[in-house]
Amino acid sequence: MIRFLLISVLFFLTLKGDLFTADDITELYETTSQEKVLYLSFKETPRRLVQGQVFSITIKTLSTVQDFKDIEYQLSNQIGIESLNYSLPYRESDEKYSYDTFYFLAKDQNIRLPDFTATLITEDEIAHKPTTLEGKKLSVITLNPKKNFSNIIADSFELLDFKTTNYDKNHNIVVFMAKAKNSDIAAFHLNDVHKQGIESKSDSIFESKLTYYVVIKKEIQNFTFSYFNLKKNDFELVEIPIIVDDDSVTTQTDLKPKDQSKELLKISIAATIAFIGFIFIIFQKKYIYFLLILFPLSYIVSVIVSQQDVCIQKASHIYLLPVYNGTIFETTQEEIYLQKEGETKNFTKVKLEDEKIGWVKNEDICSH
Repeated sequence: MIRFLLISVLFFLTLKGDLFTADDITELYETTSQEKVLYLSFKETPRRLVQGQVFSITIKTLSTVQDFKDIEYQLSNQIGIESLNYSLPYRESDEKYSYDTFYFLAKDQNIRLPDFTATLITEDEIAHKPTTLEGKKLSVITLNPKKNFSNIIADSFELLDFKTTNYDKNHNIVVFMAKAKNSDIAAFHLNDVHKQGIESKSDSIFESKLTYYVVIKKEIQNFTFSYFNLKKNDFELVEIPIIVDDDSVTTQTDLKPKDQSKELLKISIAATIAFIGFIFIIFQKKYIYFLLILFPLSYIVSVIVSQQDVCIQKASHIYLLPVYNGTIFETTQEEIYLQKEGETKNFTKVKLEDEKIGWVKNEDICSH
């Protein structure tokens, strides 16, 4: 009845003073005729956040429409946070409510949750009048960590594997793989190291993985760093014992270079067999023993050739690790020859003039 009276008054004003058009009245009628079909509330909000923390907000939704296709969200007016799954929440439902969970990263000391505007979409693609739940401010604290803090805030952080090898005469390189739960793993960073970087990572709201390298001084025997454990509300120490392995710089089996020390043993055995064959030829005068010399000598020559300098094409990248899209620490300005140290399926390990070890893609080796 009230809506009818309102429309009647507006129609009368239109006739008298041309204040509204007929389209305005139609639109107003359609708007006022739509009833509220969604009721939103916060299921719970964090009492306290740590700056740099990944946190979740769950919206409790009650719909007056039983059968519907979807609930679409628009987020707006947030301050100091980054939306990680934006308008595509993780949804759970029971007989009465829908629970839509959004994940955010607290990037500042002053943060405000966004306004959540939800629109119910029916099976026949009709969008009902949207409902908005206004955001609220949350309390955020900043950590005061020690110098060994890795910038990681997580429910847990676990080392999966690690490896140390020589980098140059003053440094070793440590490569490790780790996984973290409920963390912004891309924020990992260490202080007071010679060089560092991410080789690969897989981001996930629930569990992320990271392959990281760090170049440290040779005198360091036990490398440590800390992260903030949200479950324990305290800093936890992560320790990596430094055990130098000259034959490998990575934990992945497909990146492990061939063991050159075993090649030396094989050369010695082949040389011994060739020497015995030579003695038999001299004293027995039977040239069939040439076979005892031919095969071992061929093997020795092939190994020596494989260990010689390799030609690398101009403008080729030399990588810190044998990983595609890995860290490049040098690019050849011209065609050069470097000492070959080993090889993997797709990379060749080389020693640079400054005694540093690098990896070059096999496709960048000269063809001539």
